[in-house]
Amino acid sequence: VQLVESGGGLVQPGGSLRLSCAASGFTFSSYTMRWYRQAPGKERELVASITSAGSSTYYAGSVKGRFTISRDNAKNTVYLQMNSLKPEDTAVYYCARYTGGSIRDWGQGTQVTVSS
Repeated sequence: VQLVESGGGLVQPGGSLRLSCAASGFTFSSYTMRWYRQAPGKERELVASITSAGSSTYYAGSVKGRFTISRDNAKNTVYLQMNSLKPEDTAVYYCARYTGGSIRDWGQGTQVTVSS
C-alpha cells in the first residue's frame, strides 16, 4: 500500500493550495479516505473525511467553509482544496486510509506553510 501526498508549499495568508494523495496497492474505491494535519508541538488532528463513493464528507470546524475534500476513484486520488488559508493552517498534511474504526495506512505527509 502506498499513499503519496503532493501539492504542499509556501503560500501567503488568504491564498489557496490543492493537495493530492495518490493511492495504490488496495481497492481505493472501497475505502473512506481522510486528511489529517500536525502542527509543530501539537497532536495530529482530523481535517476532513470522505466516504468511499464520495457521497458524504466531514470537516473539522476550523476548516469548514474553506477546505473541500474530493476524490476521483478512476484516478485513485483524493484531494484537499484549501482556500482562504490562515497562518494557523501551517502543518504537515497527511492522507490516510480509514477502515474498521481506525487508520490503516498513512502517507508520508506534505508541508503546508502559510506566511507572509
